[in-house]
Amino acid sequence: MTDSAAADLTGLETVLGADRVLRDPGTLARYSHDDAEWADFETPLAVVLARTTDEVAAILRWADGAGVRIVPRGAGTGLSGAANAVANSVVLSLELMDRVLEVNVDERYAVTQPGVVNDALRAAVAEYGLWYPPDPASSSISTIGGNVATNAGGICCVKYGVTRDYVLGLTVVLADGSVVELGRRTAKGVAGYDLVGLMVGSEGTLGVVTSVTVKLLPLAGRTERAVIGYFPSLVAAGDAVAAVSRAGILPAALELLDETCLRAVDDWMHLGLPSGVDTLLLARVDEPGAAGDRIAAEVGELFAAAGGADVEIATDPDEIDRLFQARRLAYPALERLGPVLTEDICVPRGAVPEMLRRIQATAAANDVTIANIAHAGDGNLHPLIIAPEGDLSAEARAKTAFDAIVDDCLALGGTVTGEHGVGLLKLPGLREELGDRVVEMHRAVKAALDPAGTLNPGKAF
Repeated sequence: MTDSAAADLTGLETVLGADRVLRDPGTLARYSHDDAEWADFETPLAVVLARTTDEVAAILRWADGAGVRIVPRGAGTGLSGAANAVANSVVLSLELMDRVLEVNVDERYAVTQPGVVNDALRAAVAEYGLWYPPDPASSSISTIGGNVATNAGGICCVKYGVTRDYVLGLTVVLADGSVVELGRRTAKGVAGYDLVGLMVGSEGTLGVVTSVTVKLLPLAGRTERAVIGYFPSLVAAGDAVAAVSRAGILPAALELLDETCLRAVDDWMHLGLPSGVDTLLLARVDEPGAAGDRIAAEVGELFAAAGGADVEIATDPDEIDRLFQARRLAYPALERLGPVLTEDICVPRGAVPEMLRRIQATAAANDVTIANIAHAGDGNLHPLIIAPEGDLSAEARAKTAFDAIVDDCLALGGTVTGEHGVGLLKLPGLREELGDRVVEMHRAVKAALDPAGTLNPGKAF
């Protein structure tokens, strides 16, 4: 760190308080990367904890003048390296901005700070009989700001959509420290370019979000059932997914877990999951009354026709929660087996069986363990490549497998990320997917809003 940079950091301490400009080695190491440890990262100059929009603006004005890069960060649960520190950077943590500011029952929206945890927002609006649908598997630990940054999806997005579908408005601090209000609080509105949509999924490269206005739905009116089927292979489960799609059925969730995931979760949490099962397919149907019963029965029939065994329909809320809890715990359970390189590809639903077949072939060709979980209902697959700790050869094979899976995804008409974002890990695949001219368009937008490259440089495109 240069003397001038050190002096400027001291100036930030005067504005924020020394307790919110952190420089000790342990903190710098902890905040230097998100959960994507496979992606490159640097040690930041400092970690700054902001509490207000004005403080964020002051930090960005300082960075603009000092020539220091800013890496915005929520809870650090990202899986693509989007929050990884870069050279000559300060990590700007928004974790202390953790209040739900308003819940408007009549207009069905809430205004929240970015550091509010997803499940905390859901609980807060539930008290008013309202529901915030986006539900990433990390909903108990990931923040709304991070969800906005990556345009997070989740278990129910097959029917209810992703984060962008629920963001009405944003307060954003731009790279020069100016503050803008984007979007609306009305049920409809088409004025101007969709700058809210542009910011959602921009991974902190275009501005720092300091408040989010989200659309809400009524909490009541849904009756949940779970349809469970056990399949002899990944490909057979993929066939069932394709069949559900062809039938025109839109379940509230359609999730896949393979045997490796099931065993890892049960060995850890002892949920009483079945043993000797190759692949579990788990659907949720939430239409009320006879319509929901009919749809659940049809899903069960499609499961059985594709080779599913012991197909059953569960209506007990505790049983449904237990099964979906297993899905949410799959990633942390697998982390206990070794470093996990997480894929996040999305293919057309009809291509799910072939993509799963190719993933298995890639695992065999590269002698790596690949566990599979998926938001299978919308073709969003998460092959999890596991490498033993410290095995450099296995790590190299894992990276080769990672690239091969991206190539196969694109060959099948897919996209390199369905919900985790691009960050650092998906940059090569994204450029192949978009092409040179579209990448130039991205860069033009970045240059217009952040000409000095202050905000999260090198990420997202």
